[in-house]
Amino acid sequence: MELRSSAFDEGEAIPKKYGYGEDNVNPPMEIAGVPDEAESLALVMDDPDAVKPAGKVWDHWVVWNIPPKTDAIEEDSVPPDSVEGMTDYRQRGYGGPNPPDGVHSYRFRLFALDCSLDLPSSAGKDDLERAIEGHVLEKAELYGTYAPR
Repeated sequence: MELRSSAFDEGEAIPKKYGYGEDNVNPPMEIAGVPDEAESLALVMDDPDAVKPAGKVWDHWVVWNIPPKTDAIEEDSVPPDSVEGMTDYRQRGYGGPNPPDGVHSYRFRLFALDCSLDLPSSAGKDDLERAIEGHVLEKAELYGTYAPR
């Protein structure tokens, strides 16, 4: 399974417009190679480099019940019937990069699941990770970087 973006390449800079203090819209994502037996997809964007300034990995975007035939997530959108959960900004939906102390790496992780999830939209990444335990068929990752203004 693969996860790519037309906005940035693996390990490269995420364009400024996707930042929290800018347009704050999700970058476009391209999905390929989803297993035929997948019932749904889940996507998490987080910032592992936030542990030092924030004391934890910062959650920027949590989406589940993405239809398994989805091959793209357009900029500033989510696929129909998908559910966006809570981020560490205490809001649902995408919350872009906003590193307080230098360049951070951002991780987009896509999970192919053997089930759909019955989670409320008030759920966050921790809830999602518990719910997908034992249900992950395959996963893909994409990393990008973002620097403060």
